[in-house]
Amino acid sequence: MQGKGLIKFVAIALTIGCLYSLSFTWMANMVENRAEKFAKGDPSKEKAYLDSMGTEPIFDFLPFTYNYARDREIPLGLDLKGGMNVTMEISLTELVSNLANKNQDQSLNTAIRNADARLKSSQKDFITLFGEEFEKLNPNGKLATYFATRENSASVKPDASNEDVLKFLRKESESAIDRSFNVLRTRIDKFGVTSPNIQKQQGTNRILIELPGVSDQQRVRKLLSGSAKLEFWETYENAEILPLLQNLDKTLAAIQQPAKDTAKAAGTTTTTGGGKLANLGAKKDSAGKDTSKAAFNREEFAKTNPLFAVLQPALYQGADGQQAPRPGSVIGYSAQKDTAKVNAYLNNSAVKGMIPANARFYWSVKPLSEKDLVFELHALKATGFDGSPALAGDVITDARDDIGQDGRPEVVMNMNADGSSRWKQITAQAAGDANNPNDNRSIAIVLDNYVYSAPTVQQEIAGGTSQISGNFTAADTKDLANVLKAGRLPAPAKIVSEYVVGPSLGAESIQKGLISTLIGIAVILIFMAMYYSKAGWVANVALIVNLFFLMGVLASLGAVLTLPGIAGIVLSLGMSVDANVLIYERVREELSAGKSLRTAIAEGFSKAMSSILDSNITTFLTGVVLYVFGSGPIAGFATTLMIGIVTSLFAAIFITRLIFEGMLKNDKPISFSIKATENLFKDSKFDFISGRRKFYLLSGIIIFAGLVSMFTKGFSLGVDFKGGRSYFVEFKQDVNTNEVRNVLEKEFGDAPEVKTIGLNDNEVKITTAYRIDEATEAAESEVSQRLNNGLKQISPDYEIKDAQKVGPTIANDIKISAIYSVIFTIVIIFVYILIRFRRWQFGVSAIVALLHDVLVLLSIFTLLDGIVPFSLDIDQAFIAAVLTVMGYSINDTVVVFDRVREYIAERNTKNEALPTVINNALNSTLSRTVVTGICTIAVLLVIFIFGGDILRGFSFAMLIGVIFGTYSSLFVATPFVVEMIKNKEEVKPEPAKVQA
Repeated sequence: MQGKGLIKFVAIALTIGCLYSLSFTWMANMVENRAEKFAKGDPSKEKAYLDSMGTEPIFDFLPFTYNYARDREIPLGLDLKGGMNVTMEISLTELVSNLANKNQDQSLNTAIRNADARLKSSQKDFITLFGEEFEKLNPNGKLATYFATRENSASVKPDASNEDVLKFLRKESESAIDRSFNVLRTRIDKFGVTSPNIQKQQGTNRILIELPGVSDQQRVRKLLSGSAKLEFWETYENAEILPLLQNLDKTLAAIQQPAKDTAKAAGTTTTTGGGKLANLGAKKDSAGKDTSKAAFNREEFAKTNPLFAVLQPALYQGADGQQAPRPGSVIGYSAQKDTAKVNAYLNNSAVKGMIPANARFYWSVKPLSEKDLVFELHALKATGFDGSPALAGDVITDARDDIGQDGRPEVVMNMNADGSSRWKQITAQAAGDANNPNDNRSIAIVLDNYVYSAPTVQQEIAGGTSQISGNFTAADTKDLANVLKAGRLPAPAKIVSEYVVGPSLGAESIQKGLISTLIGIAVILIFMAMYYSKAGWVANVALIVNLFFLMGVLASLGAVLTLPGIAGIVLSLGMSVDANVLIYERVREELSAGKSLRTAIAEGFSKAMSSILDSNITTFLTGVVLYVFGSGPIAGFATTLMIGIVTSLFAAIFITRLIFEGMLKNDKPISFSIKATENLFKDSKFDFISGRRKFYLLSGIIIFAGLVSMFTKGFSLGVDFKGGRSYFVEFKQDVNTNEVRNVLEKEFGDAPEVKTIGLNDNEVKITTAYRIDEATEAAESEVSQRLNNGLKQISPDYEIKDAQKVGPTIANDIKISAIYSVIFTIVIIFVYILIRFRRWQFGVSAIVALLHDVLVLLSIFTLLDGIVPFSLDIDQAFIAAVLTVMGYSINDTVVVFDRVREYIAERNTKNEALPTVINNALNSTLSRTVVTGICTIAVLLVIFIFGGDILRGFSFAMLIGVIFGTYSSLFVATPFVVEMIKNKEEVKPEPAKVQA
């Protein structure tokens, strides 16, 4: 075996890397278990414990903090953890209308409406569609007529071409999406959700958001749907607020301390300059880090200085060695875990009256350091009517990141006429005396009540154009420019899809996923040991190593583990034995030919390699298509499937070879079968070809019956394909679906679809399209109220374990993506087979088999829908099952084709008829086909039985697909090669290779 040293090195390096990656999941779970024990069921205590551990090392001998470990653990999907998944859509129709200053021109607005309507069934972006619609309505029209406004003057000139205007609109739409993304990301970060996930959906105007553990759905909707609020505030100087903080600290201490200790408490907080406050400053620097060598008892200090124990004053050491207030609007620093307590102190009714009526305290949006998570507290001054800011953000006409004259990144901001006039007054007041640079004040830029920047004003700014410079990176200026534009030309973000999983369903999914995984692994281990004897145990070792590598790679990539992902892991383990089966069957053939054990093993690995690579590459390509076109759990399934293929190949090919080499070196006995399996399928003489038309007839009957059912009965489409709202409800006792339907019909006006989802009659799935086109909070509230009113009439004891909403546009996009994914998979597989086998007949036969498998699966789903006691919806999970079945089927077909190609190459020496050659090839691979099929089917049966109701339809589709995929490889794909090749002359054997 060549390269043994390199393989060992890779295996050891991979093992160390996987241990490192998986250790963070272990560490994070350890801290979370401690928090759970400490809290004793109190969520606030649990969160406080985790916040306190956020920046603390978990172990004294390692630098890893809980936050560091949590960010690197294997994240659980919502279906395992519970929570809420939301798709936000940026309204580009409103953006374009706003950029045209809401021009009422009929052709313009008709073009906008038509483009929006076409967007639901087109793969083109909205701006392109808008341009096409405008051209239809007004062939000689100029878009610049509408968009060359004063606000857009820097980008759109009156003589600009339509193409230039569309480029401007496209740039603005991308900016609006980026802007909304940043706003939403900040809101989510401040929401307090553990491990949230937010990402832009590439090529669309949508943003995907996952919020694990969230239960307050209305709060989430309100948080995400609110318009961004940009404001400019005048500020207080730190020196003006410091005495106030001292008095607040004194008062809070007096409230907390007994009366006899009040004077003592007061004496520790009122001194300025070099007193106790100065000593506090010596203890910590401005970022809140401890710099004192002396022991510091935080608990004792907090008794006498409650505010300053959690809010470090913004001080610095002056030239005279004394502590002095830092210039600017920052009045203090606080760790993230302490900000809530600071807020509580500042809003305490006992001290509220001491704070000036026009003072506002806002936190910085970003921490000073990602490691220490310390935030700045700014003191702002309300100067407008009713405590409003100095200026609202809607006066901004443009903002862009730029490079200043000094070569440093800066932001250029433009305002309209009204804003420019007011801005001139505000900046003049903030700049103060032109001859005294020490009296310059800051203007705070605030978005959604968080300070993004508080630049110091150097001089009065006239004309409405300002440059904001400072210690910025290029990324900082881009983000700030987006923030400034958030107050202008709003493009509302609306919730067009949401998916809510209750915590009880998540816990149930984890339990069932774990059970199905363990049973699935056990089934494979037992079967392989029984069928292949000691060689089977070698394969089992490789299987365990494969599972370890798979989980380690998932952890290192930060891949989200979902319930379909667990199914993907179990399935990949079932399919991973295929490589070992291919090798072992070849070894058994070589042993039967009389070769020595060492030679047989070497030949077995060598001859099986072509089939192994071809079959796994085709399945991997299917996983790529799933990953590209799928989202959420489907993408998770694809990820685990692809990683599982790579790790299983490494384990099956290299780890098993290393073990065999070691056993041979130490003269250990190796056997590849037991008595019962030694001659199983040996010299089998099944005639697959002569009876092929009987199997064509069988398949034809199933497909014909299915087609009739498709056109008469149709399919049960999932909510993600037809749009609507879907709820998974569990009652304490059995319910009648007709009764549920009739009660809810009175609430919704139309009868919803109600059917049992599990094997018991107490679990139902309810689907309704009531007010699905409305994305308002009022609509969501009404739907929820009507649903619960109806359910309470059925039984007061129920739980909504799962809720999903999909808007019509999203549903249509999902359908289009599903169609494209299936077509794309077929094209990729055809091209690959054409390249590898160099005969179009093999490619066409493989595609015929794939179409056969898809049609049979669709036929069975439409024929059995409503008959079997579980849901057979056509949804994203079904498409994932179809594509995976296609991958498995082509895997099986390619292995057979590989042997057919090998046998055809030997025809010239045996002078056999093509049907005979293909029959011999099929019989020679029969053992492998049956063994791999049994392993995969057994694993799918485990998922079907133990994987829970959510996965039952998915696993049923996979089960039927694998059975008929195996069937089609033997009775459709390969026999069809005979139909495509009419006589043996059309298949010329490959030229013999001359070896030196």
